Amino acid sequence: MNRREFIKVCRALGLVLPVQPFLSACTNKQGFKNDSTNPVVIIGAGAAGLISAYLLKQQGISVKILEASSSYGGRMKRTSDFVDFPIPLGAEWIHVKPSILRKIVNDDSVDIDVKVKMYDPDSDFALYEGEKISIEHLEMNQESKFIHSTWFDFFEQYIVPSVQKHIIYDAVVEKIDYLSEDIKVETFDTIYLASRVILTVPVKVLQQNSLTFIPELPKSKVDAINSVEVWSGFKAFIEFSDKFYPVLIGFNTKAGDGEKLYYDAAYGQNTTRCVLGLFAVGNESQSYIGINSEERIEYILHELDKLFEGKASAHYIKHIFQNWDTEPHIYGAYISDHEDWRTVKKLGETVDGRLFFAGDAYTDGEDWSAVHNAAFSAKRAVQAILES
Repeated sequence: MNRREFIKVCRALGLVLPVQPFLSACTNKQGFKNDSTNPVVIIGAGAAGLISAYLLKQQGISVKILEASSSYGGRMKRTSDFVDFPIPLGAEWIHVKPSILRKIVNDDSVDIDVKVKMYDPDSDFALYEGEKISIEHLEMNQESKFIHSTWFDFFEQYIVPSVQKHIIYDAVVEKIDYLSEDIKVETFDTIYLASRVILTVPVKVLQQNSLTFIPELPKSKVDAINSVEVWSGFKAFIEFSDKFYPVLIGFNTKAGDGEKLYYDAAYGQNTTRCVLGLFAVGNESQSYIGINSEERIEYILHELDKLFEGKASAHYIKHIFQNWDTEPHIYGAYISDHEDWRTVKKLGETVDGRLFFAGDAYTDGEDWSAVHNAAFSAKRAVQAILES
């Protein structure tokens, strides 16, 4: 049973996937001792990296975050320049109960003022291969969308302020030497000493062998890294002068080929703007990634015109694209939904009791991909460090 099948069965039975508790404020009673001269070095300032640092800071542990790009957020990237509400170019939906936001903040004294909206199966509908259906058939009735916000904005408001001063940007890590007691993390011009390391880099980066480990990672870990399929990822947002489309537009895709979905990106946003989003991963993204920008918008409009009798071209205003395959230091979307859970579990395992892995791919194998899984993976890594 793969991940999608497992989640589908759970939903059909009315089961909720287990949500683990986050760290208590007094977790670090014994075990790991803080060393400000040899902090915990976190590689990557995406969701998992930021949460790892945030949770460690809550426990009084010194941290340093090395981010390869010039900004934090990773695949939570968003833009506020397209229309009058923020557009999530990466992670968009909350795939579990919205209470996950409070669990991530992990502080009952913080008032979380974030509005979300779930799809309504009683009033919202979808098209599937041109046929009107309930959104429940697309398994989207459990999803929530941020209202005038995004995952990036949530992190920017509640997580980043306490860790931002610890982020070093444009720090591309080239080597991790964990041969001696002090771990050496090397960029092109600096060597950082660490007591522990949390790697949150996308799997694709490790597959490209751009990061050297001394000694080499265990063969079982390397085999797991190289065997998983990282899906290509593409998103588009198109503004129209009229809303001629339903909430969701789904397509019949072959098992293992990826996913493709058009959706009302302005859903719940209290706006008069009409914005249709396109989400495509795996082989389903190749039709869009493999052509230039001018051909791409023509292809998309033609695809929509066939469904809506030419209305897409007639009402088109502008668009924005995000190709995750070409995003520096990321190079893809996320690992396939159809991976073997045992391989995913191997990705998340600690090496030498000092190298920890956190991120949407580095989980315990029960589930993967999505921001909430990155969060729980970070929590698990932090807990392991505190107990080491």
